[in-house]
Amino acid sequence: MTDVAVGSATEDPSADPVVNLGSRLKDVRLRSGMSLREVARQLGVSPSFISQMENGKSQPSVATLYSMAQLLNVSIDELFQEKSATAAPTIAIDPVHGAISRSDFGSPADAWTHDESGERISIVTPEARPRLVMDSGVIWEQLASNTDRNLDFMEIIYPPGSSSTNDGRMLRHQGREYGYLLSGVMEITFGFDTYTLRAGESMCLDPAVPHLLTNPGTIPARGIWAVHHCLPAAESED
Repeated sequence: MTDVAVGSATEDPSADPVVNLGSRLKDVRLRSGMSLREVARQLGVSPSFISQMENGKSQPSVATLYSMAQLLNVSIDELFQEKSATAAPTIAIDPVHGAISRSDFGSPADAWTHDESGERISIVTPEARPRLVMDSGVIWEQLASNTDRNLDFMEIIYPPGSSSTNDGRMLRHQGREYGYLLSGVMEITFGFDTYTLRAGESMCLDPAVPHLLTNPGTIPARGIWAVHHCLPAAESED
């Protein structure tokens, strides 16, 4: 999982907003009166992950940080307001819709937190799903948190007229992307070609090729997506 990139390195560790993020999150949680286990339950992660995050031993993903800020009723800006007034996260929040900028991460690997507790089964109810709302209107919902860190399993929802990016920019990342469309219609721009995916149809694409998903229809396009992420070369070596 890619860590949230925040600010620039400083000589004084205490001035680094990333170093202070964990303690800030713990302070806000304690003020809210919520227990560590309750926060973990509502976020769909393990208590040990929250503990490690509060102790600065682990950094939250974009989605987890955003969800935790919402749960604790605090703005992300507040979490990073420490000694440096200019220090700020690279997470762009739409001030109107409270959405996250799709430009902040290359693939779901950069967004979701994976439960490292080793649980062999994960049952996720609809109301408990970690949810990520993009500035383009697209919604991702994580369907399982105990997947391998190289795999993401999620439901995607594209409102009518929405696209992967709000500026028409095509995306690319490593791995393989699999999708099954439950309802609606989806237009897939893949390199120089365009394909139409209809309800009941499925697809697999190489996301290293520039691509863009768009809903040209009049009803939401809903699908089940699985994205396999390739390990960096250094990590994939025996």
